[in-house]
Amino acid sequence: MKYYELTDEEKRLSEDFDKGELVSIDKSVQKAKEYRKIAKATLNKSKNINIRLSEKDLQKVKAKAVEDGIPYQTLVSSIIHRFVNK
Repeated sequence: MKYYELTDEEKRLSEDFDKGELVSIDKSVQKAKEYRKIAKATLNKSKNINIRLSEKDLQKVKAKAVEDGIPYQTLVSSIIHRFVNK
């Protein structure tokens, strides 16, 4: 077993713990909710990407978007979303 020299602060904390003077504050549930909220907000952010498509494919996507009455970027985004969530 290795022996580690405690700093003055660590010694004080150890003594306080032994005396029962330290009180546990359970904020882990609250912190977990906060971090989940932050993670979810981060994942929901839209990001811009650049993609190379053939002119023919782009024109077909734009035509399909007009038929559906939505912007072509929205159509492309929904296609990718459906593909990755299958």
